[in-house]
Amino acid sequence: MPQITYTDHEGATRVVDGVAGDSVMETAVRHGVPGIVAECGGSLSCATCHVFVAEEDLELLPPMSEMEDEMLYGTAVDREENSRLSCQLRLTEGCDLHVTTPETQV
Repeated sequence: MPQITYTDHEGATRVVDGVAGDSVMETAVRHGVPGIVAECGGSLSCATCHVFVAEEDLELLPPMSEMEDEMLYGTAVDREENSRLSCQLRLTEGCDLHVTTPETQV
């Protein structure tokens, strides 16, 4: 079972067990993780599930799509090199992830 460690902008962490095939965003919403708004419900039409992926985990993820890249220009907090939309990050068996949520999503 994959695990996701969510860290908020102040450094508080929460570890959540996920289900392979679910997204990092779906998992956060299901478990009430603060810092992920997910206004569009994962349809890639907002940027309110913006996260910063731990550098060591970036290589575990598929490259971002052109649409995700464009949506990241609309985030409330400036994007960084490790920015991703958590709705686009699917969990896989044996792949634990560490993400940090920005100070705000809106």
